[in-house]
Amino acid sequence: MSTGIVESVKSLFKPVQVYALVGESGTGKSFRSKLLAEEYGIHAIIDDGLLIQDDKIVAGRSAKREKTYMGAVRVALFDDKDHRDSVARVLRKTHIRKILLLGTSEKMVSKIAMRLQLPQPQKIIHIEEIATKEEIEKAVKSRHVEGKHVIPVPSIEVKKNYPQIFSASMRDFFSKRKLFKGKNGASGKMIEKSIVQPEFSKKGRVEISEAALTQMVMHCVSECDPDVRIKKISIKTDARGYRLLVTIDVPFGTQLTGKVHRLQQYIIDKIESFTGILIEEVSIIIDKITKN
Repeated sequence: MSTGIVESVKSLFKPVQVYALVGESGTGKSFRSKLLAEEYGIHAIIDDGLLIQDDKIVAGRSAKREKTYMGAVRVALFDDKDHRDSVARVLRKTHIRKILLLGTSEKMVSKIAMRLQLPQPQKIIHIEEIATKEEIEKAVKSRHVEGKHVIPVPSIEVKKNYPQIFSASMRDFFSKRKLFKGKNGASGKMIEKSIVQPEFSKKGRVEISEAALTQMVMHCVSECDPDVRIKKISIKTDARGYRLLVTIDVPFGTQLTGKVHRLQQYIIDKIESFTGILIEEVSIIIDKITKN
């Protein structure tokens, strides 16, 4: 077998190199993703449910087409099996070697990688590393005050696939000096992106109250193990998701490690599947070991 053929066969089995860009919603990830991808020689981007390759939408569906905020989160997380399987098939078929995942937290990009049958990100870049505080504040204002969202592909792609949400095209020149802090040189290029107005942004965002979330946790615990008794539930929230602290009593003789792990995973899976919100952490405190 010739050297060329051997190298071609080897290349088919090289693992995909996964990169991630992480930042809170509206901080400019989509806006800066294209040049970041070019810096690392990446030709494919996963953003809000879409697989974008070389300025074309090649698979998936846009979360920005959803009518509710929770629906958009589910799409961005590839919660639907048909959706994630269809994108995973295209990834395998096209033999993409490098891919950039966009997400609001490290947990989110990790979950996207897992659901698309990709390796975990080998490098995670936070938006604060490539944008100044002023640029992030400007992006947040554009999102929350003006309702502007960005899809990192030329307008012709969005008009073709999602004409209902297309708003305007935008062209901007980004230099490496502007994007990558501390780098010398000002080489760069003009990049076109599309501004869209998602369906869910027209109707506002849906929040889940602590009372409703507490009821869901109680229901999950009852379903998973009716012998466990909840003593207290504390909930903390931030822009990335929810953190739950659940204090419980368990019966004597319980295999604690296995039970606690199953309970944590059950709560996370059920609530995220039902609501589309992100559960960043479930901590469980065992207060008492009770008699049967």
